Amino acid sequence: MRSLTTVSPLAVTVLRMRRIQPACRLRGLDASIAPTGPQRAGGTTLSVAQTSVVHIASRVARMEYYALSHDVIIEEERMSHESAATGHLPVPPLTQLSEEEELFRHNVRQFAEERVRPLVKKMDEEGKFDPGLLQDFFRLGLMGINIPEEYGGAGSSFFMAVLAVEELSRVDASAGVVVDVQNTLVNNAITRWGSPALKAKYLPRLASDTVGAYALSEAGAGSDAFALQCRAIERGDHYVLTGRKLWTTNALEAGLFIVFATVNPELGYRGITAFLVERDFPGFAVGKKEDKLGIRASSTCELILDDVPVPKENILGEVGKGYKVAIETLNEGRIGIGAQMIGLAQGALQCGIQYAKERKQFGRPIAEFQAIQFLIAELATELEAARLLVYNAARLKDAGRPFVKEAAMAKYYASVVAERVTSHVVEIYGGYGFTKDYPAEKYFRDSKIGKIYEGTSNMQLQTIAKLLLGER
Repeated sequence: MRSLTTVSPLAVTVLRMRRIQPACRLRGLDASIAPTGPQRAGGTTLSVAQTSVVHIASRVARMEYYALSHDVIIEEERMSHESAATGHLPVPPLTQLSEEEELFRHNVRQFAEERVRPLVKKMDEEGKFDPGLLQDFFRLGLMGINIPEEYGGAGSSFFMAVLAVEELSRVDASAGVVVDVQNTLVNNAITRWGSPALKAKYLPRLASDTVGAYALSEAGAGSDAFALQCRAIERGDHYVLTGRKLWTTNALEAGLFIVFATVNPELGYRGITAFLVERDFPGFAVGKKEDKLGIRASSTCELILDDVPVPKENILGEVGKGYKVAIETLNEGRIGIGAQMIGLAQGALQCGIQYAKERKQFGRPIAEFQAIQFLIAELATELEAARLLVYNAARLKDAGRPFVKEAAMAKYYASVVAERVTSHVVEIYGGYGFTKDYPAEKYFRDSKIGKIYEGTSNMQLQTIAKLLLGER
């Protein structure tokens, strides 16, 4: 058998990508970019089309693929058997990705660089998400990552959604949160709690062209999320919703909203019910759009419900069980926010490192000064620890194991690290970091929201402490 060390890496890449292709079904991302990120001489990244597996195989690896497929499979099986025979099966690192995950991450990363980055400054200044970019999200399947295939989604894992949020946020946190809310909150809630009829009606739309939003918070119901004033009154085959919602992410673009209202205030949290409300329902309107410090391209709006009739079949879960939908969905959503925070922190740190290599003071790059070196080392270490927390929480969720404490830890620590990393990157840039001509200030502004939405840092600490102390 030919030694694998003498085989063209490109041929092995093609082989492995073809072997995993049935599991890699994100529309437009199906093995369309080589995971090794091929480049032209001079470092220019090739386009998506130029790096397609079919294109590469036809030029370089087609013959080797057929000659080596059997050898590669046998070699991998031999190594597996040897490990099993010795009783020392290798435990993979926590950050190790499967081939499918690595390919997916590379695809999203390249898309973010090629398509998102050129729009970041304009979207931030205008406070508006680019409509064409949103269409690209749908076209590539990024808005339906965890929607089952039978409903037009990718049928992939929660962890895949986390990877997408991380990679998009490395370039723009607004892009990351658009995908995050869609997947970890809206799609997740309907997939888990929706009736067969609701799934069949709404999941195909969410996978193809409809943005979703999650409306829980009100003026008097923030951290005390169940102090809702929004009412739902039963009338025949409908419930009529009246009230106001605040801080609703994706509201400007959304066509479908998960709205929480109480059917009976005297029942407290046991009166809370979740409803699916379409944008064109009579009496429903999107109100004021907030002018925010950070994630400015992501819309955050007030919702106005003025006697909105909602069919009973649009109840998500059961009447009076909306609190359960809200709590359990947010537990999962917090992992997504953790991914957003580590993504933007990584993007900021990369910018800071590059600037430190280029900026000269006292006749040499500032990266040669120990103060800068130690700072970068500390920030990178903290960021890696945050990433491990986020990945572990996501893996636990996918494995069906308890993850609430780990999700709270991931969101809490990732938010702390993101704010610290981005703040220090501004300082690495010095005066330039305080201007809008460089990316550092935007990363810093975007990081602040991590300690606030989907449960403040204090609420995460309270959750962690209660679970550690045995309170339920």
